[in-house]
Order: sequence, then C-alpha cells, then structure tokens
Amino acid sequence: MAKYLVVVESPAKARTINKFLGSSYMVKASYGHVRDLPKSSLGVDVDNNFEPKYVQLKDSRKAIKDLREAAGKADRILLATDPDREGEAIGWHVAALLEKTQKPADRIVFNEITKRSVRDAAKHPRPLDLNLVDAQQARRILDRLVGYKISPLLQFGMQRGLSAGRVQSVAVRMVCEREEAIRAFVPREYWTLDADFLTPREEGFTARLNKIQGEKAELATEEQVQAVLGALEGAEFQIDAVEKKEVKRRPYPPFITSTLQQEASRKLGFAPRKTMVIAQQLYEGIALGSEGRVGLITYMRTDSTRLAQEAIQDVRQYISANFEQAMLPEQPNFYRSKKGAQDAHEAIRPTLAAHTPDAVAPYLDADQLKLYTLIWKRFVACQMTPAVFDQTAIDVKAREHVFRATGSVLKFKGFLAMYEETLEDPVENGAVAGLLPEVREGEAARLQEYKPEQHFTQPPPRFTEASLIRALEENGIGRPSTYAQIMNTISERGYVVREKRRLAPTPLGEDVNRVLVSNFPDILDINFTAELENELDEVEEGQREWHELLRSFYAKFENDLREAQHKIVTEIVGDDAKCPECGAALEFMSGRFGPYLRCVRHPECEGRVTVKRKKEEEPSDVECPECGAPMVYRRSRFGKFLGCSRYPECKYTLKKDGKEKKQAEPVGLKCPRDGCEGDLVWRVGRGKRFIGCSRYPKCRFNSFGDQDTDTPCPKCDHPWTMLSRKGKQETRRCVACGYEHKQAASPKESAESDVTGQSDV
Repeated sequence: MAKYLVVVESPAKARTINKFLGSSYMVKASYGHVRDLPKSSLGVDVDNNFEPKYVQLKDSRKAIKDLREAAGKADRILLATDPDREGEAIGWHVAALLEKTQKPADRIVFNEITKRSVRDAAKHPRPLDLNLVDAQQARRILDRLVGYKISPLLQFGMQRGLSAGRVQSVAVRMVCEREEAIRAFVPREYWTLDADFLTPREEGFTARLNKIQGEKAELATEEQVQAVLGALEGAEFQIDAVEKKEVKRRPYPPFITSTLQQEASRKLGFAPRKTMVIAQQLYEGIALGSEGRVGLITYMRTDSTRLAQEAIQDVRQYISANFEQAMLPEQPNFYRSKKGAQDAHEAIRPTLAAHTPDAVAPYLDADQLKLYTLIWKRFVACQMTPAVFDQTAIDVKAREHVFRATGSVLKFKGFLAMYEETLEDPVENGAVAGLLPEVREGEAARLQEYKPEQHFTQPPPRFTEASLIRALEENGIGRPSTYAQIMNTISERGYVVREKRRLAPTPLGEDVNRVLVSNFPDILDINFTAELENELDEVEEGQREWHELLRSFYAKFENDLREAQHKIVTEIVGDDAKCPECGAALEFMSGRFGPYLRCVRHPECEGRVTVKRKKEEEPSDVECPECGAPMVYRRSRFGKFLGCSRYPECKYTLKKDGKEKKQAEPVGLKCPRDGCEGDLVWRVGRGKRFIGCSRYPKCRFNSFGDQDTDTPCPKCDHPWTMLSRKGKQETRRCVACGYEHKQAASPKESAESDVTGQSDV
C-alpha cells in the first residue's frame, strides 16, 4: 500500500486531520511559510524580468528537516495547505524545498476540516495551480517594490523606522482624509417642527412637518419656523391619508471575511486580527470530548456568500426540528456575492448545525465561544423566513402643510428570533416613529402643542476598524486575507490611534501621508490600487501574465520614485550638493544601515554622504522643573513624551499629559557588572518586580526572584541575595557582586514548583 505524506501549515491542523486518515498517511506541519524574499535586501532582480530570490526562513529549518525525513519514507506528497492563493504559494514553496527527495507532489483542497471533506479531498489530488502561485508572487513582489523603494526615502526625509506599503498607505490616506473633512466641516443650522395631536378617541401621537405646498419641508432658521407657525395660526387639522402596508425584512447573508470582522468589532469589541486568530483556531479544529478534534467552521478567508448544498440541507433540517414550521421558508435562501468577488470558497459557516453553541461551550474558551456563537447564529438565521412588520404612515394636513407620523409593529419575528445585526451609525428617517393609534381618513386631529427644535449638521464620523474595512472592501482595496493585517500594521507603525474605538491619524501619520500623496499620487490613489487588485485577480484566473503586470507597474513607479528622490534630496541638502571626492552629482541609495547619497560615478568613485536630519520637535507651554527651559514633545518607541529642550545637558522628562514619570525605586547598591557605573533599581516586567541597572539598555544586568536576607553571599558576605527556582534547581544571585550559585532545591520547594508549573524566574 502506498504511503502518503500530507503537509499542512499548523500542528493544530495536522492533529485534526491525522485522526481522519488511515495508517497510510503521515500528517506533518510546515509551521507556516517556509521561504520568502530576504529581509536584508530587495530580493527582486528588477533587470532580470523581476526574478525573485527566495531564501529559506530560519524558523522553518527544523520543520523542513522533519518533512524531508518523512518524505523519504513516503511514496507521494500531498500538499494540504489553506485553500487560497497564499496557501497555494506555501505548498509550492514546500514542494520546491522537498524537490531533492524526488517524490511526486500533488495538491489537495478542502474548505472544512471534517472527516468527509478531508477523505474526499485525499481521493482527488490535483497539480499545483500555478496561476494562483503567480498571483501570489506578483502581489508579494509588488508589495516588496513599494515597501523597499519608498520606505528608505521616508526615513531619509523624515525619521528612521518609517515604512510605506502598497495597501496600508492607502488605508492611512483614507483615515487622514476623513480627519481633514472633519476639521474642514462647517456645521449648518436646521430646524425640525413636531406637533402633538389627539384623535377623536383621545389617543395621542406625534407627527413632524413633512411638506409645505407639496414640497419637502426644509427649515434652515428660527425665522422660517416662526413663519410656518404664523401661517398655521388658528388652522384646523385633519387626517389626510392613512397608509398601511406589510413590510418584510430578509435575513442577512452568511458571513464573509470582511463582514465577520466588522460584526465581531461592533458586537464583541474584537480587533480584526484577534477575530482572525480565533477563527483560525475554530477552523483548524477543537477537541470535542469523545468526538475528538473537529473543525468547527469552514475556511475563514472568503468573499463569497455561497453555501454548499449539503450545508443548506443540514441547517434546514435543524430549523425544522427546533422551530415552528413558519420559520422555515419553502425554498432555501440564496445570496448574491458582491461584484468582483473571487467566489473561490463558500461563506463562513459552522461545519455542522448540530454543533450548537451550548453543545460546544464546555470545550471552548470565552472568546472562542463568543465568535463561534456569532457565526452559528448568523448561519442559521440566513436560512430562516423574513421578519414581517406592519408599517403605518399617517399624514395630518392643515392648509398647505402636511405633518407625517410613521410607526411599525413587529408582526412576525422570523430570522430576528435568532439574529439581529448591530448598526454602527443609525440613520434618522426624517419622521417621528412609534406605535400609532387607529385613525380614519377625514377625521379631525386636535393640536396639543408644537415642538420646534434646533439642530446642526454633524461632520462625517471617524472610521472605526469595522467601517474602514467596509470602505476598503467597497473600494476594491485589499482582499479577505489582508484586512486584519492592514489594521494591525497602521496601528503598530504609529500612523493611527484608537480614540473611543474610532481611528484618528497621529501627527506622524498625517506627515507621512502628506509626503506620500505629494510624491506618489498613483500609488496612493484609491482607484489605481483597486485596479491593481483586479489585475492580480486576472493573473489568478490565467488571463494575464504576471511578469507583464510587474513591468507595466514598474515603468510608471520608477519615474515617480526618481522624481521623489530628487525632490526630497534637494530639500535636505540643496541643489549644489556634490560628491566630496570628485565633485560629481549625488544619487539616493538605500543600504544596510539606512539611506545615504552616493556618487553617480560609482564604482569608479566611492564618494558618499550620510545625512542625519535633525528630528523635528513640537513645542509646548510646559517649563522644565529642573532647569526652567521650555519642554518639547518628542517621540520614542514607547510613544509621545515631554523632554527638556536642553537635552542632553538636562535629561528631565514628563509624560505626554505633563505628569511626572514614575522614577525607578533605588536598591541602594552599585551595578556589579565590570566597567558599569550605574545604580541598581527596582523595575517591573511581565507583572513581576526585579532588579536592573539604571543605565539600561546600555547595561542589561538584572536579577529576578525573591529576596533572601538570611543567606549571605559566600563571595562578598553581602546579606542580600536574590533567590530563584526553576523545576528542581535553585539559583542564588548576589545583587552586590553578581556571584551565582546553583543547587538542587529542597524537596518541598521542588514539589511546590512542579505542582504549580510556575517558576520565579
């Protein structure tokens, strides 16, 4: 019998799949990506048809060694990486690294990790889809060209550590432009006029002025309101029209990647990255007691609302068995995917409707259960009947003025019995809504009082992570696998911050956006980025050659890059900057230690100029308590803070809100490390107190553990040592001289350490 090596990305996925396949299959994990472009260089030979130079990742060496040993014992290799183009590319890289084993490699794909799906996929292997691989290669090379060509220019012109990205920079631009719109917004005054009425049966309701002389009522000022009230002086009101109709609200479609991230953000407060990490765990498999490990949801990176026929039959049987018959539509509900969707995989859904949240709750942690419940309820609700409302509109007329009241009553819950979507920004419908009394056309309505109210138009709201993902999706920017990474990157880089769950650009983010938009209008153009995504999809579909796409992109990009380099270099060093060796012109270069200027005659002339641009400092109205000099805002990797403008002569610092930073508590000893003149201070790290040097990070001396004042140091006789335990070993370290002594811990101490599974280190 043939032996098969099945390669997946993660060990969790491997454990789940392993129990579905027989003894003829060995399931091993690659632990994610195994090859990539090098970090230390561009890794793309632009002059040789954009040939990528892949290197094996250091972290994958052990995994590849194990895979090669396993492949030597197998007859065939089955690549079971994730069912998208990134998964296809990982499989291609794994096959390339296992090529020396001379074992044939095929691809198997399954959308859910269940026994039926995995076994069926194993019976139908196929060759690697090189169109998917080429699309992923093209995307990776495009991102590398943009990132590695523009980022050094930002660092040269602004400060070190900055980066640009083909998609992340467009997301930052959208946040910045929304902030500019908010600042430029001029509130406009407007008024509404409500009126309280009584029916002949003494039942009250409220209506709002809707029309004047057949035109929509628009009241801009208080004077206009008073004019209307004057025109209605002594008027008699009557019911002009009563409209009743039944309104149906269809269920929401099942989740795709973007809607799952949006709803998890609104309902659960999860960041997109957290949502995807938890979804990955649910997809790869959870141990369900005697049932064993099983994937609870289908693949979570998709833009399609399509559902498998087996899944529809499964959930319809569940609804029929657990709800009244009126909850089950005669025919299944089908949903149309958005225009441009790849439709490679079905929607995100539970693999089995019978795996209810209550049934799996004992096996999930709190966050896993919250997300699974969201997915399960949305899936079940999408195959239920619509909700039915009785909607009523009453028009009350006096002279040429019409007041309108609207109301709706839930007549039949339908899918709302299972799931209701969270609205981020509810929209006012312009009429007073509520429960309305029974009225008849032509009967009188008695006026009780008018309620004029002044309003002002509101600026557009800042993006939340959910609404930014929706905007990216609507504009065709990014793909399901990239949204979480985009949100995480722009936050980690310090370009945006979360303020009351909404995204605001930082001054740094706005500065970077300004430089990029002025120098690279095409790369930062929303339509251009969306069109590039469509072209990558064409590569995936085999309609376009990927090298040709890169050539077309790079021709324009290279011109923009050259002009931007000249512009920024001129701003910093001036037009007359010359090579210090031969007097020739200088050109912008990016090296291992950062950007610099090099002689255009290189390599004949090796002249170069390194320019250190002084960091711009933001002034403040705070005086330094130490020396009285004005303090300025600076930035570090820990965020914004106030520092003395006389630094380094005066090193006094404050927090960004002007509060004094908490000073480290001194131990009262000098650092024992040779050549160090620092003092030992108490610090806190990972929730534990420890002793460290005050000159950190220049001196990294530290000592963790418990105080032990009873045992003097055997070397310097100092009475204070630090005691730490790990397993059955005990270490005493003197904080006065640094002497260390290791010995076996006492039996009681060892037992306590083994039971708790914790160490003081």
